[in-house]
Amino acid sequence: MRSMSPKRKGVTRLQHTTDPCRVNVFLALALAAAATLAVTLLVIHAGFRAPRRVEQGSPADIGLGYSETDILTTGGKRLFAWWVPACSTAPTVILLHGWGGNAEMMLPLALPLHSAGMNVLLLDARNHGRSDSASFSSLPRFAEDVGAATDWVKNQYKDQPGHIALLGHSVGAGAVLLEASRRGDIAAVISIAAFAHPEWMMRRYLARHKVPKLFTAWILRYVEWVIGHRYDDISPLHTACRARCPVLLVHGTADRTVPVTDAIAIQKSCGTHAPELLLIEGADHDSVDRVEEHGEQLVTFLKRAGLSG
Repeated sequence: MRSMSPKRKGVTRLQHTTDPCRVNVFLALALAAAATLAVTLLVIHAGFRAPRRVEQGSPADIGLGYSETDILTTGGKRLFAWWVPACSTAPTVILLHGWGGNAEMMLPLALPLHSAGMNVLLLDARNHGRSDSASFSSLPRFAEDVGAATDWVKNQYKDQPGHIALLGHSVGAGAVLLEASRRGDIAAVISIAAFAHPEWMMRRYLARHKVPKLFTAWILRYVEWVIGHRYDDISPLHTACRARCPVLLVHGTADRTVPVTDAIAIQKSCGTHAPELLLIEGADHDSVDRVEEHGEQLVTFLKRAGLSG
């Protein structure tokens, strides 16, 4: 006899189906997130590519004698520089521009320093001015370049050891502080319009480009990975305190790129080893010409640090 399975009355099998509308919404959200992330990465990498502005003039335009020189930096890259000599036994001040700048933009500051009897070296960082290109620019790479320039001066003029000062603007300011924190042969540092901490600067940058806050933490860590350094290790907030030489912070009170509160924060972070602070009333971030008006104060600071022509 064939057994018969009893029929269950009132029982309906449920079919598990996927709502196509939900799938489409999920895919749309995923694509939107991916697109936002892609755009964000493009913004980040665009930020690593500084605009290149090649010098149009020269130190001769302001009455300074000079020679052009090439300096080798990390990876065999060539750095362009102007050497403005006073005399072979005079101290030397190395000038480093900021993001998207060049040696010519620092010429206003070369004049009072040279007039005070100091040699001046004006440098183009990689990806800037007439120097070689590199995969990206960053504060640590600026520091490598000013370090290479320091070594060049020491090798060329061995009779003036320990009498080299560094002066930098913006990212260049952070770079000279970083380099001075790593070595003991820098006599003084002048930092003009330095940001206090790279993360603070990055957050301001991302906010200006309206990058969603959802991605901010990830972006900050990603940039650290790209440059190969933790922000805390390279921040002027800390490197200014580690420098083994006198430090002068110069900042405009009307700086809209890096607020003057950054300079005050750097000074306060160092406690009893606090740098000097020179505030320039009404000066904006790129007001190098306004800083030139205080050239005598820069020279006085350098002379107090032991540099005299």
